[in-house]
Amino acid sequence: MDSVLTFEKRGHIAVITLNRPEVRNAINPEMMVRLAEAWLEYDRDDELRVAIVTGAGDKAFCAGADMAEAALGRYEDADADAPPIEGGHDWAAQAAVRLVRVDKPVIAAVNGYAYGGGAIFAVCCDIRICAQSARFRFVGATYGLAVGASMLPRAVGGPMAKELIFTARVVDAEEALRIGLANHVVADAELESVVLEMAEQIAGNSPAAIAASKEVIDIATSTKDAGRREFEHNVALRQSEDHAARFRAAAKRVVDRDA
Repeated sequence: MDSVLTFEKRGHIAVITLNRPEVRNAINPEMMVRLAEAWLEYDRDDELRVAIVTGAGDKAFCAGADMAEAALGRYEDADADAPPIEGGHDWAAQAAVRLVRVDKPVIAAVNGYAYGGGAIFAVCCDIRICAQSARFRFVGATYGLAVGASMLPRAVGGPMAKELIFTARVVDAEEALRIGLANHVVADAELESVVLEMAEQIAGNSPAAIAASKEVIDIATSTKDAGRREFEHNVALRQSEDHAARFRAAAKRVVDRDA
């Protein structure tokens, strides 16, 4: 696999690293394709029993979809009356959907920012171990979308999920631990060793029993109706002028920041 993502095998452990640190490991179409390939390889390789996903560098786990790339591709020459960008730009959401379909356990090693689709990507992992530097933010409502409403309640419960999604405020590592968004919080320098230790513990157990347990827990804590309804809402919301204006403004801020 090329440089936007690395896939390393360490015995029974797959280490998948989002590798675009210059843009906070934001997901673009190329990375989304590589992630889909990585999950397929992981699920099909009988020697691999647990996966770790993390972000390259020390600033971010994942900043979600690459808004600057999406904006430049869709609005480069557009005027203020341009229609909303098509749903296809939400590469982080598509990556999260692929992740949910993985049969084997996945641990998120959250280093730095996990914002927007990156926060949802982390929530879709089975276990989240966070560095002290980890920060979460569920920003969909600021762009005029309903993002994470079907998945976040599994981790933090309904009332807290509503607070985080309605306000789009930043959640630091200690709060993430307190509300159940993080399983553990460790010093940044210890993140890799702690995650590998847990992965080795999981890999030492029965793969069939782990896969069965994951399936049952997922059935017990989620509903397909919620995910389908979130998708339906976003199909409609993406056609609104409100979303178009909010997305364009946010994307411009990202482009200006990185200029």
